[in-house]
Amino acid sequence: MTISAAFVLLAVIWFLTLFIMLPLNIKTQKELGKTEHGTPSSAPTNPNLKRKIFWTTVIATMIWVPVCLIIILEIVTISDIDFYNKLRG
Repeated sequence: MTISAAFVLLAVIWFLTLFIMLPLNIKTQKELGKTEHGTPSSAPTNPNLKRKIFWTTVIATMIWVPVCLIIILEIVTISDIDFYNKLRG
């Protein structure tokens, strides 16, 4: 695995984790009864982005390290998941 492939893998895992984290623990304006003029009532009041970005980085790193080790140490290869022998040359 090249360095650029490792960074791309980290970016993909990081963004997937972020998109999972974003809707967690959100209080909408309607739930709190404080709707700002010009915003929908479903808009979040305090999304806690700094905390979510921190935890996204921690969780994505914890996922990324084992995945990189699996790829680098060739624990699972393409031939292991090629059930129909279409990927072998």
